[in-house]
Amino acid sequence: MLKQLSRFERTSKVLILGFVGLMAVSLVLFFRPNSGSSTLEPTKSTEVLATIGGAEITVGDFATQKQNIQAQFSRFGGQVSLTQMGYTDERILDGLIEKKVAVQEAERLGLGASEAEVREKIAKTFTDPSGKFLLTDASGKLDMSKYQERVGDVGIFERGVAEDIAREKLEAFVAASVRISEDEVQQEYKRKNTNFDLTYVIVSADKLAEKIQPTDEELKTYYEKHKTDYNILVPQKKIKYVFIDQDKSGQKLQISDKELHDEYDGLKPEFKQAGVKVQQIVLKVARPDLDATVKAKADDLVAKARGAQETTTENAFAELARGNSEDPTTAKNGGRVDGIVKKNPNKSDDPYQQVLELQPGEVTEAIKYKNAYYILRRGEAVPKTFEDAKPELLVSLRNRRGYTVAQKIAQRAQDRLKETKDPQKVAQEFAAEANMAPADMVRETPFVKPGDDVPNIGSSQQFEAAIAPLNNPNDVGERTGIKNGFAIPMLVEQKGPRIPEFDEVKDKVTQAVKTEKAKSQLEEKAKELIASAKSPGDLKAAAARLGLEAKAEANYKLATPLGEAGSSTLLDDPLYAAKTGEVLKTPIFLNQNYLVIGVNTRTEADLAEFAKQRDSLMQSALTERKNQVFEDYLSAVKRTMESNGKIKIYKDVLANLIDSEEPEAAPQRRPPLQLPKKQS
Repeated sequence: MLKQLSRFERTSKVLILGFVGLMAVSLVLFFRPNSGSSTLEPTKSTEVLATIGGAEITVGDFATQKQNIQAQFSRFGGQVSLTQMGYTDERILDGLIEKKVAVQEAERLGLGASEAEVREKIAKTFTDPSGKFLLTDASGKLDMSKYQERVGDVGIFERGVAEDIAREKLEAFVAASVRISEDEVQQEYKRKNTNFDLTYVIVSADKLAEKIQPTDEELKTYYEKHKTDYNILVPQKKIKYVFIDQDKSGQKLQISDKELHDEYDGLKPEFKQAGVKVQQIVLKVARPDLDATVKAKADDLVAKARGAQETTTENAFAELARGNSEDPTTAKNGGRVDGIVKKNPNKSDDPYQQVLELQPGEVTEAIKYKNAYYILRRGEAVPKTFEDAKPELLVSLRNRRGYTVAQKIAQRAQDRLKETKDPQKVAQEFAAEANMAPADMVRETPFVKPGDDVPNIGSSQQFEAAIAPLNNPNDVGERTGIKNGFAIPMLVEQKGPRIPEFDEVKDKVTQAVKTEKAKSQLEEKAKELIASAKSPGDLKAAAARLGLEAKAEANYKLATPLGEAGSSTLLDDPLYAAKTGEVLKTPIFLNQNYLVIGVNTRTEADLAEFAKQRDSLMQSALTERKNQVFEDYLSAVKRTMESNGKIKIYKDVLANLIDSEEPEAAPQRRPPLQLPKKQS
């Protein structure tokens, strides 16, 4: 096998040279005069973004890495913003730099990867559990097309393998002397597994402010000192507008079954599926120390289920499920899950949703959820009949047509408002057609300026653009889309830039004074609460006297969020030192609030359970310590290289790259993972 790989390696070099030549010719043709656009796809760019000890990171390297990270998140459905997941461009580049630093440090210490090691790792990578090499043709020789199909650019892939090996060898070398004592692991186990039943009070400025009633004199004094804070720099406008509700306009539409049938017939095939059938094998993890054993069994079952064809039949998977699944409900039925699995964007983390990305007969990897591993097989799609689809089609078609109807009504209402300058009269004329009451169609805003949150509209650039040209009373603007419909705006009154009078901003001044006073009292009130509560049981009544609320938290463990208070390491030490029946003597400042905590009961960690898990806990702690030591080592090497001028980032290139990127979509909010036994 390794001889095959050696021959393949020589072949790959020839192919790479040929590929380079082909690229050179392509670039000449691509950039010749009048050849059209000279825009290069980012992953192909050779522009240098950074140099590390003579090695280069190109824009192409960066773009490829970013695409790979994006692809990993995209597998779970929805659009994910890498920035909001913490993957800024600077962090992605830093990861590439760190990788180069590790490879160069490994080579400096003589820990680089040999050709034999690279060949061996490639061979292992593409060998199945039975020991069969997967990249061979019918004659048993290396199949070049299969290899390229799996890895893409062979040269880049093999260099990546070599770099991974070098990093692994460097990590093993650096962390070889790391040790951890059983006492350290036991103490950490006790901290993590001691349970507390707590009563706690969040002493917040917002809550204290509710009970503060400043006098008019205090408010006016504050206003005089801070009046420029309320300076209005742009004109304010009061707008009266006619509102056309899109949904109500659409409710009067009559849609026939023929129209719905036409909609159904025009659907793409994937939208005519009600869902897919699913089979499962469930392997439970009885104890944490058995996790690796159960995972290995799950991986073995996945390999058996997939076989050489990468798919399995319903009956073959059913046999595996009956003999191995530990879910009695589905195991006796060949692993068949009741009902069907439907696509649900709001459950993108649900493992069953992963089945929808497969082809019939394909099997997922082993998926860990809570105390079990799940192996899922996609069955055949279940068609969605016209009757099943009819309610959705009716809503969809009515919404689309309702928008069009509302848009047309709004256009004619706009023309009439420009003629009459009377919103109430226009509302009465179009009320029946819009399926609305005239009183609901006429709305008025307070004085607003760009950026304000307008009642019933929110902060809307479209609405701001529509009222921007209105400068004289009774000026009527163009219809504009707002939340749930259309608005035809008319200017009622305009106020120029100014420092507002006290009465105009009294509400804002009142809130500012109350908040300022409340913040100055936070620590004092928290200490007052502690002084008046001799035990956790006293906290509820003591908190109520201050206008605060005591909350309960059962089975709390260190380093986890404490209800609405949030999470912080500031909680851990004082809480771990507390005993049953105590109120912590010092309030904890957390997230701009003070936290007062009472310990109702404290349940010590079960050391008998520690003894059962000792080996796996020791190994996990050692691995974590080694990882930390290696990260610290790499950081130190990187700092040294930076101080010696061996790392250079071309910030102008990075800035241009960032400027040229499209804004990323905001991530969908994901609910907690739910894994029901039945799908419907």
